[in-house]
Amino acid sequence: ALETLKMLEKKDSRVKSAAATNLSCLYYLENELAQATKYADLAVNSDRYNPAALTNKGNTVFANGDYEKAAEFYKEALRNDSLCTEALYNLGLTYKKLNRIDEALDCFLKLHAILGNSAQVLHQIANIYEIMEDPNQAIEWFLQLISVVPTDPHVLANLGKLYDNEGDKSQAFHYYYESYRYFPSNIEVIKWLGAYYID
Repeated sequence: ALETLKMLEKKDSRVKSAAATNLSCLYYLENELAQATKYADLAVNSDRYNPAALTNKGNTVFANGDYEKAAEFYKEALRNDSLCTEALYNLGLTYKKLNRIDEALDCFLKLHAILGNSAQVLHQIANIYEIMEDPNQAIEWFLQLISVVPTDPHVLANLGKLYDNEGDKSQAFHYYYESYRYFPSNIEVIKWLGAYYID
């Protein structure tokens, strides 16, 4: 894939931008940030209106810890294509890193309106409500999430924890037990179930 894309990068600017965008993505996935940054820069310089190129550039900046600058690239990608879901998702993650929780929630709620029942988006929304210390909303979104991924032991355990914190032991037991059924090696879940049976 890398060799093919390197041949394409010698073409006209739009083809070069697309090839460089894909090369940047591949290097990013291989955790070669210097190469990913180089090709992200090339992609953006070849076509400043390419939302995927801007998103990749944002990803490389994010990986280097400059979250404010990453947010600027994601926002520019969204100005060029308001339906660029990857940029919107990554902008939400960036706002979470910057502790701008309301803005992060806004990004993920917009994504939910676009993508419907995306497990990743539902998880982010539920997690943000947890951070905001709104257990009722968190539970509601986690329940939506398990309707999409009913066998995810971590989500089930999270629901168990939320219900336990709310004092609803029977619901907590139900979700902890379901989590244990799908992943019987989680020590935290085993400890909770053991204590529940002792009680």
